[in-house]
Amino acid sequence: MRSVQFGSTGPGVQLLQLALDRAGFGPLETDGVFGPATRGAVSRFQAVNRLAVDGIAGPATHRALLPWYTGYVTARVRRGDSVWALARLYGSSTEAILLANPGLQPEKLPVGAALIVPLPFAVVPETLTWCSALVGCCVQGLSARYPFLLSGSAGKSVLGRPLWTLRLGRGENRVLFHAEHHANEWITTPLLLRFAEELAAAYAAGERIGGVSAGELLDYASLCLVPAVNPDGMDLVTGELQSGEAFRAARAIAGRYPRYPFPSGWKANIRGVDLNLQYPAGWEEAREYKYALGVTSPAPADFVGPAPLSAPEARAMAELTRRFDPALTLSFHSQGEVIYWQYRDFAPENARQIGELFARLSGYALEGAPSAPSSAGYKDWFLQDFRRPGYTVEAGRGVNPLPAADFPGIYARCRELLTYAALVT
Repeated sequence: MRSVQFGSTGPGVQLLQLALDRAGFGPLETDGVFGPATRGAVSRFQAVNRLAVDGIAGPATHRALLPWYTGYVTARVRRGDSVWALARLYGSSTEAILLANPGLQPEKLPVGAALIVPLPFAVVPETLTWCSALVGCCVQGLSARYPFLLSGSAGKSVLGRPLWTLRLGRGENRVLFHAEHHANEWITTPLLLRFAEELAAAYAAGERIGGVSAGELLDYASLCLVPAVNPDGMDLVTGELQSGEAFRAARAIAGRYPRYPFPSGWKANIRGVDLNLQYPAGWEEAREYKYALGVTSPAPADFVGPAPLSAPEARAMAELTRRFDPALTLSFHSQGEVIYWQYRDFAPENARQIGELFARLSGYALEGAPSAPSSAGYKDWFLQDFRRPGYTVEAGRGVNPLPAADFPGIYARCRELLTYAALVT
């Protein structure tokens, strides 16, 4: 997480403001502008936590704020402690502590042991602009609160950021959800993280989600979620990446293609390769089409790359898909409120019926394929190579990047779609 100080802007500042507010040093407006109120809150937090009081959120301050970034405290058991007392101290509950610490015997707390204590707020925020650091905090926090929710990485981005994965369920019906192939479609990232948190919480409480028993869902299905396929691009679009060699190179690429606004029009990975034009399904056709449009080199969007799966992010997604071997995939994008279910004229026998169910649940239109020539996308490759149902869900409408204020409405329309996608096939 980058150091921020007075005058800094971006989603990292929003995350800092949220954490300070959660920690009781607010109220702060999460506007992403490090102004006097934020500096004052940082200074008060530093004083209370015996840090050097300089009003700058650097590494030491970020470490001290980690519980309010991730949603849990690691508490060291002292003589005389009890689960009830720890829950009361941190505003948690005994149920949450016992869930986060499998095998713990509350009547025999081992002195010196480190216990995970969930804090009294949801891990995944609804109102922030996203950055890769926030994705990592949410993955860490969710897997700590819910140990049956396993975190991992499908690989790394160009800049070495993890392509985080979350897995849960023990059933034979394997389903893969992924989001944010395109950088300026980052609003799809919290869709999957919010769903993971809601499903895990419902399962832990023995409750239902989207009208379905969470326990029955996870008995039937095994889910793998990749919330941010393009973390470098996300940071560029949202303003978390504002300087350095990668930023300068991206700005130079954008300068050669002025028809794409910078950085809001950036869809590609940080090297200017459009990740959803990287899959070996009509890739040569896609190259011919995009070259005819004048996109013949790294660009903010529409550059197919030097070869299929040459971008590390697309290669990692292909390798993950082969390993996980899903029965169905959902690829989340953010433009048009439509669901695509075909590649050219092909789709598995039951794909249309499943798509019609998804359309009813979400209120989105169902269409076979985009009207413009469409090849080399993840869905296209999955349908071609696996011959199983795969869908592109365009979850939103407007000009990308969609504002964070649109998220609650988008999630409300996709929640049941995500739930029932685990149960079909």
